[in-house]
Amino acid sequence: MAWPRFLQRGTLLTSFSHHHVAVFLLTFFSYSLLHASRKTFSNVKVSISKQWTPDAFNTSIDLPAEIWSSNHLFPSTEDATLFLGTLDTVFLFSYAVGLFISGIIGDRLNLRWVLSFGMCSSAFVVFVFGTLTEWLHFYNKWFYCGLWIVNGLLQSTGWPCVVAVMGNWFGKAGRGVVFGLWSACASVGNILGACLASSVLQYGYEYAFLVTASVQFAGGIVIFFGLLVSPEEIGLPSIEAEAGSEEDSQRPLINGAENEDDYEPNYSIQEDRAVIQVKAISFHQACCLPGVIPYSLAYACLKLVNYSFFFWLPFYLSNNFGWKEAEADKLSIWYDVGGIIGGTLQGFISDVLQKRAPVLALSLFLAVGSLVGYSRSPNNKSVNALLMTITGFFIGGPSNMVSSAISADLGRQELIQGSSEALATVTGIVDGTGSIGAAVGQYLVSLIQDNLGWMWVFYFFILMDSKPTKLLIAFKDFSVKSNL
Repeated sequence: MAWPRFLQRGTLLTSFSHHHVAVFLLTFFSYSLLHASRKTFSNVKVSISKQWTPDAFNTSIDLPAEIWSSNHLFPSTEDATLFLGTLDTVFLFSYAVGLFISGIIGDRLNLRWVLSFGMCSSAFVVFVFGTLTEWLHFYNKWFYCGLWIVNGLLQSTGWPCVVAVMGNWFGKAGRGVVFGLWSACASVGNILGACLASSVLQYGYEYAFLVTASVQFAGGIVIFFGLLVSPEEIGLPSIEAEAGSEEDSQRPLINGAENEDDYEPNYSIQEDRAVIQVKAISFHQACCLPGVIPYSLAYACLKLVNYSFFFWLPFYLSNNFGWKEAEADKLSIWYDVGGIIGGTLQGFISDVLQKRAPVLALSLFLAVGSLVGYSRSPNNKSVNALLMTITGFFIGGPSNMVSSAISADLGRQELIQGSSEALATVTGIVDGTGSIGAAVGQYLVSLIQDNLGWMWVFYFFILMDSKPTKLLIAFKDFSVKSNL
C-alpha cells in the first residue's frame, strides 16, 4: 500500500527545521494569550456584576446612601449582567469589522509588527478596562463600551496574522494535520485564561485582568523580537519554491484575461536586485477568489454554533441540570477537548484524501446527530461529558479546520501567482464573516431561550449546522488540488 503523498515527501518528518517549530509555538501561544484575555472576562462576570451594583459599596450601615451609591452603574445585578452581555455583542461586532481591516493591513505591513502591536495594545486596553478603572473607582458605561470596541479591533489583528505566518512556513502537503493541531490554540487559551483568573480572583477581579494583561503584553514583546514571518527572512526558499510551483508565477491573479495583452502582471521588479515584490491584492479581488465567499458564509453559520457553545454551555449546564457553576465550568472543557481531537484527526484525513470539503461535509452531517443526542442528555455528568466531547468533535473540529487550514489553502491558490500577499486578507474575510454570524447568534440564542426554551435553541443549532453542508455542495469543488 502506497503512503499518502504528503508522507512520501517527508513533510512531517524531514522538512521541518527548528525554525518551523519556533514559528509553530510562537504563533500558537500568541493567539492562546489573546483568547485567554477574552476567557478571563467571561470568568469574572459574576464578580464584576456585583461590583457594579449598589450592594458592593454599601459596606457600612453608617455610610449615607447618597455617598455609597454615587458611583454605582446599575440598580440590580440583573441589569449589570445584561450590560455584560451587551459588551460581548459589542466586542464581537467590532472584532468582526476589525478582521476585515486587519487582514488587509497584514498583507501590506510586516506581520510581526502588526501582531505585536495588536497584542501589546490590547493588553493595555484590558488593563485599563479591568484594573485601572477599579483602582481609581471610575465606573462609566460609555467608557467601558468604548474600551471594549477598541479591544475588539485590536484583538482582530491576531488571527489573520498568525494564519498568514503559518501559511508562509507550512506548505499544502501535511497542512491539514499541522493546522488541525495548531488550531487548538484557542481552546488552550480558554483553559489558560480560566486558570490565570481563578488563581488570583480571591484578591479581586481587577487582579485577574492585571495578570492576563501582563502575560499578554510580555508575549507581544517576545513576538516582536522572536517571530520570523517567512523563510525568506533568513535566506531559506519559500514553500512555493520547494513545491516547484514557479511555472505558475505568471498566471493571472483573477481569471478573466483573454490573452496576454489583457493581462497586467501584479508585481514589480527592482532594478538593483533580482527580487520579485508581489503587490497585495485588493479586498474585492480576494473575495472573487474561488471558494472564499462559500466558505465564508459556511463559517458564519458554523462559528455561530461553535461560539454559542463557548459562551452559553456553562450557563446551560447550570440552568438546565441545576449543577454548581464551578462544576459546569470544568465540565464544559470537554467540548474544547473534542474540538482539538476533531480538528487534528479530520485535518489528517483531509491530507490523506487530498480533499477537505468532503471531510468537512461528512463531519457537519454527523454533527446533526450529535446535537440531537446532546439535547437529550440525561442528568448524568459522565454521559453528558461524553456526548459533549462528541459534539465538540463534529462541530469544533470543522470550525478549527475552516478557520486555519482551509483559510490557508484559499489564500495560497495557484491563481495568486504563488504570492502570500493574499493570505491575511482572505483569512480576515473568512473569520470576519464568521464573527458576524457569531455576534448575531449570541442575541438570537438568548432570545430563543427566553421565549421557547433550550430545546428550540438546539433546533436552531441544527438548522445552522445544515447550512454549511448545502453551501459546500453548491460550491462543487471538493479538492484541495484545484485552487484549494
